[in-house]
Amino acid sequence: MKLIISEKAIAGRNIANILAGKQVPLSSIGSAQAFRFNKGNDEYVVVPLRGHIVDVEFPKKYSYWVGTDLKKLIDAEIEYAGKETQIIYALKSAAKEVDEVIIATDADREGESIGVEALNYVKASNPKVKIKRAYFSAITKTDIDESFSKLVDVDYNFADSADARREIDLIWGAVLTRFMSLVSGKLGKEYLSVGRVQTPALALIVQREKERNAFVSKNYWELKALFSKDSKTFEAEHKKGKFWEKEEPEKIYKEHAKEGIVKSIKSTKRILKKPTPFNTTDFLRQATSIGFSAGQAMEYAESLYQQGLTSYPRTDNTVYSPTLDLKKILNEIAKVPDFKKDAEKILSKYPLNPSRGKKETKDHPPIHPVTAASKEKLSENHWKIYELIVRRFLATLGDDAKTENQSVEILLGKEPFVANGQRIVDPGWKEIYPYSTISEVILPPMKEGDKVNLEKLDFFAKQTQPPSRYSQSTLIKLMEDLGIGTKSTRHTTIQKLYDRKYVSGAKAIEPSKLAFAVIDSLANHQVDAVKAEMTAGIEKEMDKVAAGKKTKEQVVGDSRKFLHDILDRMLKSKDEIGSDLRSAGREDSIAGNCDKCSGKLRQLMSRNKKRFLGCTEYPKCTNTYPLPQKGKVVFTTNICETCQKPVIKVIGTRYKFEMCINPDCETKTEWKANYEAKLKAKAEKITPKKI
Repeated sequence: MKLIISEKAIAGRNIANILAGKQVPLSSIGSAQAFRFNKGNDEYVVVPLRGHIVDVEFPKKYSYWVGTDLKKLIDAEIEYAGKETQIIYALKSAAKEVDEVIIATDADREGESIGVEALNYVKASNPKVKIKRAYFSAITKTDIDESFSKLVDVDYNFADSADARREIDLIWGAVLTRFMSLVSGKLGKEYLSVGRVQTPALALIVQREKERNAFVSKNYWELKALFSKDSKTFEAEHKKGKFWEKEEPEKIYKEHAKEGIVKSIKSTKRILKKPTPFNTTDFLRQATSIGFSAGQAMEYAESLYQQGLTSYPRTDNTVYSPTLDLKKILNEIAKVPDFKKDAEKILSKYPLNPSRGKKETKDHPPIHPVTAASKEKLSENHWKIYELIVRRFLATLGDDAKTENQSVEILLGKEPFVANGQRIVDPGWKEIYPYSTISEVILPPMKEGDKVNLEKLDFFAKQTQPPSRYSQSTLIKLMEDLGIGTKSTRHTTIQKLYDRKYVSGAKAIEPSKLAFAVIDSLANHQVDAVKAEMTAGIEKEMDKVAAGKKTKEQVVGDSRKFLHDILDRMLKSKDEIGSDLRSAGREDSIAGNCDKCSGKLRQLMSRNKKRFLGCTEYPKCTNTYPLPQKGKVVFTTNICETCQKPVIKVIGTRYKFEMCINPDCETKTEWKANYEAKLKAKAEKITPKKI
């Protein structure tokens, strides 16, 4: 008998169905799921995991934060403790009956590590079992059949590199988090999380906010004209663009001519290249631009992969392999009504000419659809991600978009104004890919020397704006450029920053005062944990483990020595760091001004563990307001227009809304009603599943 180990249950079911050539019923080994089937003369059993079945942790003697010597914690032994006891029992039981085990987990470092974890339990029961590995990038019949016909050996270096990351992140996270939490007095649920990857990422956000705060706006002026010719109006802007002194544009505005003369007309043809295939970073950036968080986008993409609808979502590759049957995929996509027209149009222009990105790797193809999906059988969010992946795939096979652009210079007296027009010659891929639009600006027919009427001249005063805050999309790209984290971890790193209340804001990421304090405390005392170069260097060391150039023990040992140096510097400044963090924590808990006295309204906890707002001038002032007991409360600078009380954000696992703190405010009731109406509307869209 052969044992197949998959990473998740849905993948295990689909692998079993494909290999068996039919629907395989669910069975069990003890309390764990399993799928049994026969193929030819061979009997198979598939045991699915739930990702990692082993936790990386310190021995229990180090579990007490207070009293544990952090220097000893750096050098503490690390244990791999089984957490999925039912699955572990199933693996050990099945191992006794099999003569071959095939690891069929995800084909990346993490998947290799997960597979080796399971393999260790199998070998404990059956040391002589034959071991093989199946690598595939999509759970389709073609990919699964090919991978199982070309089984290879397990890459233990690959697994070790993932385990090195887990061990290093455990050590660094535990030591730095405990230090910062202990010196600040923030323990329990309010502890301060610091990590090898998340802290350099947070430092980028804080640095951008500092640039915004330090930005000094500068005044400038613009002149814009509205011209007309043959009853058609069009806009033009002064050729100089920004005027940094007011006198010049003001004089032009006051003494301008009443009509313009066309001085020159320039026409150019522009080609808008079709986009390159999706790698993980590009996919997450596009998904966040249509309303998903990076974590949500990856979650839905992984689910689509497990269902066999799309390829593996963790890849650096932006070049389709010559062996990838693009025509076959197009024929599959054409079965979906929403994509039928576009897919058939591309097929009609065979042979295909896909775009190519700069990154070409051999491990996984770019993210692409692999088979048709039914819109009715997917959730709304699953469909949005599936549609995004399909349309990107179609766009990479479409035609380049083409435009004809006009630049018309018009003299208003002696002052040059420029009108820009654009005509779409061929929409190409833009017609397929609605996430990137193109618009037309049609100018009336003109030739040099023509007169045009001036309908209006506007004189604008403006100010330069500070650099924008990072979005999840721009932050992910910056993290990739700086080598912070990996394609598989960046989205979870960003989510941790939200979960720890270091940042807020769905579109623009805004750091809290506590985030400033954590980063400033570390930076001011020369703690390398805030530097991108530090974590990028460790990532390169882990790459050497994967390549077999260094052992896991060497890389983890070197990182321990590095952390010892960092901790020594932190211990010398622990009092100053603690003071900075406590001060920032108090500021972050302020909701706004007290409406009964000169104090501030601050979040507090009652004796029965209920959170509320109370005045900082207590006991002189006993003013209080209730707070929601569920969800994360984020204090804003907004004031309720109805009652002038502070407005807060409430963020839960599946909801997010704003509300006034005043329980008697009419606006609060209105917000609640709108929120409940949205929930009801969403519930009505859900179609009950057929049993």
